[in-house]
Amino acid sequence: MSREKLWAPWRISYITGEKKDEGCIFCTKPKQNNDKENLILYRGNYSFVIMNLFPYNNGHLMVVPYRHLSAFENFTDDEMLEIMKNSAMMIRVLKDVMKPEGFNTGFNIGKCSGAGIDDHLHFHIVPRWTGDTNFMPVIGETKVISEHIEQTYEKLYNKLRELSCKQ
Repeated sequence: MSREKLWAPWRISYITGEKKDEGCIFCTKPKQNNDKENLILYRGNYSFVIMNLFPYNNGHLMVVPYRHLSAFENFTDDEMLEIMKNSAMMIRVLKDVMKPEGFNTGFNIGKCSGAGIDDHLHFHIVPRWTGDTNFMPVIGETKVISEHIEQTYEKLYNKLRELSCKQ
């Protein structure tokens, strides 16, 4: 079997980086004053929007309540409403900027459902395109992300700024 090489040099910092327990990233990141480095695109009153550092697809976002909460039924009405409004806003932005053909959205509640961080609920928004599930993940056990995350961040962030200027 012939093997092709795929280069993903940005992954080396994750692979070789020091692994330390810094607590819940969804609690610590919004307290810091470096949204671009932390990939935070938007801040609301009850929730914020952050890009997934290890995305399933380009533009994979998460809408996260500031409150550390693992039980869906414990959301306040204000938190639920803002999470849904921010999700709708980000879907509009993604449609305009990235032109996806569809989306996977939702919560993974509990470790067995696939939640990577199961003690702080977060709503996933994953843009999808016809053919984005191809042979690479199945045969090569490799996911191809076609745009660097920093470029995607800039495009989405600029679109959000443009929208806020119009309001």
